[in-house]
Amino acid sequence: MFLGSILSGCSPAYVLRAAYEEGKILWRRTPIVDYAQKPDVELDTQEKLKTVLAVREYARDVLKLNVGGSYASYSYVDRPDLTHIVVAAPKTELRPYTWWFLIVGNVPYKGFFEKADADHEVERLKAAGYDTNIRTSAAFSTLGWFDDPLLSHLLRYDKVVLSEIVFHELFHQTLYIKGACACNESVANFIGHRAAIDFFRDRFGEGSVEHRRAVEGWAEEREFGAFVFELAQTLTELYGRDIPRDDKLRLREEVFTRGKAEWARRIADRPQHRFRNFSRLPLNNAVLMHYVVYLKDLDLFESLYDLSGQNLRKTIESLKQAVDGGGEPFDAVRGFLAAKKGAN
Repeated sequence: MFLGSILSGCSPAYVLRAAYEEGKILWRRTPIVDYAQKPDVELDTQEKLKTVLAVREYARDVLKLNVGGSYASYSYVDRPDLTHIVVAAPKTELRPYTWWFLIVGNVPYKGFFEKADADHEVERLKAAGYDTNIRTSAAFSTLGWFDDPLLSHLLRYDKVVLSEIVFHELFHQTLYIKGACACNESVANFIGHRAAIDFFRDRFGEGSVEHRRAVEGWAEEREFGAFVFELAQTLTELYGRDIPRDDKLRLREEVFTRGKAEWARRIADRPQHRFRNFSRLPLNNAVLMHYVVYLKDLDLFESLYDLSGQNLRKTIESLKQAVDGGGEPFDAVRGFLAAKKGAN
């Protein structure tokens, strides 16, 4: 998520509150090397802090990401959840409702620091006939405008997931395509996972516990992404049928029910799967659109990775080249891949 989806809102009160909260985060920054030496910091937390610094160095020195001063400091957040993210979609279209912001263009979500404010936005959207969903976020990127600190919320995650998140957010500072949120999030998701796999392989060795968990996490992400694509295709076909709207609303509930049952069946023998809770979620188009945005065409980026000799730094360079000419970014990557394969 980008800070621009919070700081660029049109309401003066909204902007002031967001600026105040971001100001607190920046004011409370403490160098991680200093914070880790405090006597009351637990050993497990110290290990996570050291991992973040190592991830930062790996991103800068090996992957050549634009790291700047981000994730060199720690900042305490004094509330249970950092932000509340509102997502919306039409009831008979698998298309996200978007908000336009000055810095980042069209974005399929809007962030709030107060749950009550997010609830108010949801009520407005429901009254206009949209499906809605609220989720929480433990991190966001300022796209290099500020030196983003490690927020205290992130320490709830294990070292592997924490590393994936930090790589993800640092990539946002390296490549950002205005108005192309699905591509921005999906490719950062890909980079976050692939970078974590390489990082733990280089740090602890091929087949180490951390490396295996990073590999498994990426496999689960791709598996669920493919499943979401199947479900989205089924819904798109339904919504495109020439039948009454009430029938579409009735039939979509059957699709949601079958989809959840199918996912539960697929992972029945894997109770620790990262997306194990999907089959228990109340589904609507807004809930599904969140996954579509973050998991879109993951295998496209994996293909580019393979074409780049499974070298992540070269893959990042190829991504930059592919989208440099503008146009729809997913199509641009496909075109780049086709051209490279044709030249070989």
